Amino acid sequence: MMEIIHCHGAHQNYVINSCGVSSSKPLRSKLPIKRERFFCPVITGLASSQKFYPNHGKLKRRSLSKPSSAVCALERYENVNSGVLDETYESYVPRVSIPSLPEENNGNNAARITSCFWEWRPKLKVHYEISGSCNEDSPPILLLPGFGVGSFHYKKQLKDLGRDHRVWALDFLGQGLSLPYEDPTLQSKDGQNGIWGFGDESETWAEELVYSTDLWKDQIHYFVEEVIKEPVYLVGNSLGGFMALYFAAFYPHLVKGITLLNATPFWAFVPNSIRSPALSRLFPWAGTFPLPSTVRKLVAILWQKISDPRSIADILKQVYADHSTNVDDVFSRIVETTQHPAAAASFASIMFAPRGELSLNEALSKCQMNNIPICLVYGKEDPWVLPFFGLQIKRQARGAPYYQISPAGHCPHDEVPEVVNFLVRGWIKNVETGGSAALPLLDDEPENTLGEVIKDLEFSRNGGRKSVRVQFHGSKFSAWNLVQLSLKPLINKMAG
Repeated sequence: MMEIIHCHGAHQNYVINSCGVSSSKPLRSKLPIKRERFFCPVITGLASSQKFYPNHGKLKRRSLSKPSSAVCALERYENVNSGVLDETYESYVPRVSIPSLPEENNGNNAARITSCFWEWRPKLKVHYEISGSCNEDSPPILLLPGFGVGSFHYKKQLKDLGRDHRVWALDFLGQGLSLPYEDPTLQSKDGQNGIWGFGDESETWAEELVYSTDLWKDQIHYFVEEVIKEPVYLVGNSLGGFMALYFAAFYPHLVKGITLLNATPFWAFVPNSIRSPALSRLFPWAGTFPLPSTVRKLVAILWQKISDPRSIADILKQVYADHSTNVDDVFSRIVETTQHPAAAASFASIMFAPRGELSLNEALSKCQMNNIPICLVYGKEDPWVLPFFGLQIKRQARGAPYYQISPAGHCPHDEVPEVVNFLVRGWIKNVETGGSAALPLLDDEPENTLGEVIKDLEFSRNGGRKSVRVQFHGSKFSAWNLVQLSLKPLINKMAG
């Protein structure tokens, strides 16, 4: 079954000139950062059966059985979504070599990860992972996961960033290993075969329990104050990105900065009782325990489909742009979570929980009012949170650097962790030095008229070399730039 969601293959770098393939050896660098400049199109992330030809400044796709002399450079990867390059590439793109993950044979040791539990409230234990605890003089980083996953989704950040930072990764209550260890409801004699939360009456400790953004906000608040005990840099993917902004809007004094990784632009559907009291009364249930009998029947049907390993595999295949990414561990951890007796009812509580008091835009405005530094890192091929949403945040937070990675999907931190870790490290250094250290990719490249810089970042992985394109948008970015960038793919498609 696992073959349908990933495959393993050596990644090769071919340099092609007018005589054909001149070298098939992986390009290696002994230095942490090395720049190589090419004056021909650099094409990355292609499926092995497809090639691209430069034609009057545009790229067209054709199927060939062997390389052509017209191609200047080609990066060959197995099972990568070839649709990610349907737009014009610049004729001159600098190439930057960045460090690989510590798992590579490069002499660097990975940081040790420790799994811990913290009892926040009676019957509610919060699971988290920590690395780099010995780095006492470094600014702390708190990683917030997306929906349906947990701290395990940040394994590559914990091992790498933990080498020079103190790093925590948190499981939100109702997800990962932060599930209750007792049934929040009292089961009747004809109970639902041990499915927790499906009882007829709530336990005392769970009478007001609902897995909502406000519960998670409070969870983060007390975790930072009682466990980390100092202000932190927040890094959040998807739901975690939303929660990073939401938390910072209420507790700006506990946040040093925020990195958003494909942050979801909204969360929850049930109206908030404070903001919309009349409308909220139209919804008889808002995620509390026990689940109403009608909801139990609906959840039982949906959960059977959602928790099916085949459905989980399909979702992972959908959100990862590069299907060569090994997601075995992520897949098995998600499946393991779905088998917990509290998982189905927790899922229902999350889905029916009310919205937060603030929208994402309102939370972002409060963060700006409090001068909280923000960095945006988005995978371009995300089928859920399209780049448009990240650019909208950039439009509102004009001073925030925006990095768009391609190919990368909804979870760039797991798909291209080398790039994300490099950007997060560099951005934190820029903030900590008050701007003395240049932002990543801006050490020797000025922004163009669109306020952007484009570079190919290259790193070693599995004994070969891999490259992705990163597009930076800086302070010159404007509303007109947003329109241009939104229309660019359409114009290129029409022209091609």
